[in-house]
Amino acid sequence: MKILLSISLSSFLFFAFLAAGGIQVAFAEPVVGDPPQTVKDSFIQEPEEYDLQVWVEDLEIPWSLVFLSSERALVAERPGRILLIENGELRQEPYKEIEEVEHVGEGGLMGLARHPDYPDEPYIYAMYTYRENDSLYNGVARYEDTGNTLSFERMIVEHIPGHRVHNGGRIAFGPDGMLYITTGDIWQAEIAQDKNNLGGKILRLTPEGDIPGDNPFQDSPVFSLGHRNPQGLAWHPETGSLFSSEHGPSGEFGLRGKDIINVIDKGENYGWPRVLGAADIEPYIDPIIMWIEATPPSGMTFWNNKLYVATLRSEALVRIAMEHENGAYSITGIDRLFADSQFSGSLGRLREAVVGPDGALYVLTSNRDGRGSPLPGDDKIYRLTLK
Repeated sequence: MKILLSISLSSFLFFAFLAAGGIQVAFAEPVVGDPPQTVKDSFIQEPEEYDLQVWVEDLEIPWSLVFLSSERALVAERPGRILLIENGELRQEPYKEIEEVEHVGEGGLMGLARHPDYPDEPYIYAMYTYRENDSLYNGVARYEDTGNTLSFERMIVEHIPGHRVHNGGRIAFGPDGMLYITTGDIWQAEIAQDKNNLGGKILRLTPEGDIPGDNPFQDSPVFSLGHRNPQGLAWHPETGSLFSSEHGPSGEFGLRGKDIINVIDKGENYGWPRVLGAADIEPYIDPIIMWIEATPPSGMTFWNNKLYVATLRSEALVRIAMEHENGAYSITGIDRLFADSQFSGSLGRLREAVVGPDGALYVLTSNRDGRGSPLPGDDKIYRLTLK
C-alpha cells in the first residue's frame, strides 16, 4: 500500500510516500531552508591589513591561474588562450591556443590544473567547452608542457553536458593526488540528481583519467551530486576537508540568490533542485553558508587559515573565518573585502583566488565577461600581501 501525503514547508509543497526501504521524498519545487550561518556579513571597502597591487593587466576574461614555479605561471582566457606570465611579465603570444574551444555565453576555456608531480610529470590540464554534432559539451584535456608550448596528450574526460550557462568549470588536484572537476546542470536542474549524468556533479579521476577504485559509485567518476553550478574548490589546510562554492538559482522555480558554500563528502547529495539552505531533509546535505541575496561565488582558496572566495555580481573578495570541531564547521566571520554594499565593489567582478609560491594571494577579475563594467586595464590579476 502506498500512502500519499501533502505537506507545506517554507511555502513550498512536496509529497512523501511510503516505499520499500523507507520514506522517499519527491518535491514539486525546492524546499528552502534558512541560512545555516548565524553571523552577518560585514563590508570593508579598504581593508587596511593588505597591500593591493596590479600584477598583470589587459587580459580577456581570465578564468584560472596556475603557477608552474616561482617565476612562471599560466593564465586561461575564456576565448581559448593560455598565456604565460614570466617574472611578472605577460607574454603577448599565446603559450597555447586551443582551437576546439567554443566560446559561447559562459562556456569556453575555464579551469586549469597542474599535475601534482610537475615538473617530473610535465602535464597541464584544461577544461573547456566544445561543439560536436551541433551539441555543446565540456571536457578536460591533458597537455605536455614542453617549456615553449603545450602539446596535446590525451582527453581525460569528455562529453560532459555543456551549455551557454551553468558549465561549472573548476578543476583542481586534491591532497590525494586525484583530479576533481566541477560540472553544472546546464539549466536542466533534474540532471543534478541523475547519477548516470555527468552534469551537476563533482567528478573525481586519476591523473590519467581513470576511475579511482575508492570512488563512491562503482565504475563512475561521480564523487558528489546535487549541484547547480559549482565553480570553486579548496581543501582545508588542517583537516583536508573539501570545500566547494556554488551558484544558487537565477530564476528557476521563481527563486533567486541563495548562493552557497558546501563541505563535500564523497557520495553525498547536496540537494539541487530538491532543497536549498538548511532544510534538514535526508539524504540531502545542508551547506555551511547560504546567502539570501545574490553572491555568486567562483574560485576560492585558503590563505592564512581563512577561506577567500572570489565573487561575481557582488564584486567582493569574501573572507570567511571558521572553527572546526569533531568534523563540523562553524562560521565565525564573513567579511566582504573591497566592497561597500551588496553589489558594489572597487575591483568589479572577481573570478578566481589563488595562493602563489611567494605566499601572496592572486585575484582575477572578470569585468570583460559581458556582465561587468570594465575598468581601465581590465581584465587584471591583483596581488595581495599582508602588511
